[in-house]
Amino acid sequence: MDPDAYAAVHEAQWRRLEQLVRRRDLSGEEADELIRLYQATAGHLTQLRSKAPDPQLVSRLSVLLGQARGKVGGAHELRLADLWRYFAVTVPAGFYRVRWWTVGVMIGFLAVAVVTGWWLATNPGAMAQIGPPSQLESYAEEAFAAYYTNYPPPDFAAQVWTNNAWIAAQSIGLGITGVFPVYVMIVNAVGVGQAGAIMAVYGDLGVFFGLILPHGLMELTAIFVAGGTGLKLFWTAVSPGPRSRGAALAEEGRALITVVIGLVVVLGVSGLVEGFVTGSWLPTWAQITIGAVVLAGYWAWTLIWGRRAVQAGVLGDLDRDVAGHRLAEVG
Repeated sequence: MDPDAYAAVHEAQWRRLEQLVRRRDLSGEEADELIRLYQATAGHLTQLRSKAPDPQLVSRLSVLLGQARGKVGGAHELRLADLWRYFAVTVPAGFYRVRWWTVGVMIGFLAVAVVTGWWLATNPGAMAQIGPPSQLESYAEEAFAAYYTNYPPPDFAAQVWTNNAWIAAQSIGLGITGVFPVYVMIVNAVGVGQAGAIMAVYGDLGVFFGLILPHGLMELTAIFVAGGTGLKLFWTAVSPGPRSRGAALAEEGRALITVVIGLVVVLGVSGLVEGFVTGSWLPTWAQITIGAVVLAGYWAWTLIWGRRAVQAGVLGDLDRDVAGHRLAEVG
């Protein structure tokens, strides 16, 4: 078969198909014509591939058929309403589904932080293992507060966001191990408790809470969400319920992607608070109030909108025609 001669014979059909694909609205007759030309062009492409595989012609028809397939199948265009629905319905539903895991991780984190801080503050020998008194005093009087003012606010906010997003991604991505989220939470809780103990012994505990609370209320909550999400995925592998383990992990994994995307936004807000509010000229009470308002907004978003979405059947998973229909399983 001569590909040039073959193209000359069918060029009019291909051009007509290109015209129909470009049109925004089609009449009933034009829609029928589009389907006929799509089927005919698919046959042409099959013949070319088997008898005269001209690379340029095959590539052209492949692209054309892809565009026509989207037109026939009704390709969905992303609209502003879709973005609004995602963050007003799907994301809060994902947060709502891991709310108790979030609370559980929070209780464990605070328990470890408080016990660590109390132990170090009341045991000079344990405190001495951290460093010499002069170094600890310097940390309490200068370094701790300077951490929040050493860099320009935009740079500091970006640095904080990147670091926390990485911790959250690791906690969720490696959550199926059941070990990594626990390890991350313990390490960070010990670090917070240690910093509080040093400030209590060598500095001012009020300064510690004044610098931690404005951004830490939301920042730590986001880390709790990430740890809880990772542990929920682990528990799904341990106890999949009536579903097969593979199906359960696939469904939960897809659904929890919405939590990851939501945390990107939440940690971005937390980073802005830490970069522009913590350590700013605002009085401490105003800084803490801003942090509390941000946290209240998150829980309202989760408990009110998320609860409403879950009750409406939104779980965060993909639609069945995209994710694939699950075969019936024997219980």
